Amino acid sequence: MTNVEPWNETQARAIIEAHAALDGALLPILHAMNDQFGYVPRDAIPLIADMLNLSRAEVHGVATFYHDFRTEPAGRSVIKICRAEACQAMGCEPLVARAESQLGISCGETTPDGRISLQAVYCLGLCATAPAAMIEDRVVGRLTDEKLEHLLLESGR
Repeated sequence: MTNVEPWNETQARAIIEAHAALDGALLPILHAMNDQFGYVPRDAIPLIADMLNLSRAEVHGVATFYHDFRTEPAGRSVIKICRAEACQAMGCEPLVARAESQLGISCGETTPDGRISLQAVYCLGLCATAPAAMIEDRVVGRLTDEKLEHLLLESGR
């Protein structure tokens, strides 16, 4: 995510129009919104629905299903902790609780200063090295309390 711009309805409409003729246009539009604004603005959902002749529920459902789409701006750093079955079996839940406690937020939220967003994800593809996390584009396997502390410090906690 680089050079994101503030929400702008005119730009949002241009994004939708540029992708509307594609087969399966919804995902490319959501990706383009995410790239342009850093998230998929809630105000864009009815625009997308109207322009693609979909229900708002359909657009909202897709935008909230995939963990890479956000409906609120993200913090400067995003820490994703996997909560899928393999990571649960290897102890991710105490790590999630620790991160939430140290940051003072729950998964899905951003610290009040806008520095860190904490996000639950359901598979990073590191099941053999569970529990796993991701910060920006870097994955971390065999997550421990010490590694989590390092991630939090690196993120500017």
